[in-house]
Amino acid sequence: AAPAGAVSFSVKHTEGVSVEVVCQGQAEVVSAPSSGTRWPLDKGTVLRFSMSQASTEVNDNKVTVSFYTEGGQPINQAGVFLTGIGISLDVDADQDGMVENNNPNKASWTWGPEGHGAILLVSCDKESP
Repeated sequence: AAPAGAVSFSVKHTEGVSVEVVCQGQAEVVSAPSSGTRWPLDKGTVLRFSMSQASTEVNDNKVTVSFYTEGGQPINQAGVFLTGIGISLDVDADQDGMVENNNPNKASWTWGPEGHGAILLVSCDKESP
C-alpha cells in the first residue's frame, strides 16, 4: 500500500495505542515509539496495532504512517482511526443471584458447595457440512 518511490516509513500514534514493527527475517518485535524512528520499507514488514483499554469516545486514537523517498523527502501519509471496545464476560461468580462486573471471584474457579466462579461451555462442533 506504500506509494511509488517510497523506501522507508515512520509511525506516529496516540498514547492509547501500541505499535509493533515486525521486519521480514527478524524474529524479534520492535515496539515503535510514537515518532522519530524510520524503518526500511521491505516486503514482509508488518505493523501491529493494539490498545490495552477501551476508548472514551469513537475514533479517539490514531496511527499515522509516513512514507519517504531515498533522499528522505516525505511522499505521503496513511492514517487509521481506532476505537477500543471493552468486552467483559459478566457472571454471577459467587452464585448470590447478582451479576457483578468487578467480582474478585470472576478470575478464578473453585469446585464444591462453597465454590465460586463460572463455567463457560463452548460448542465447537460442526452442526452441518
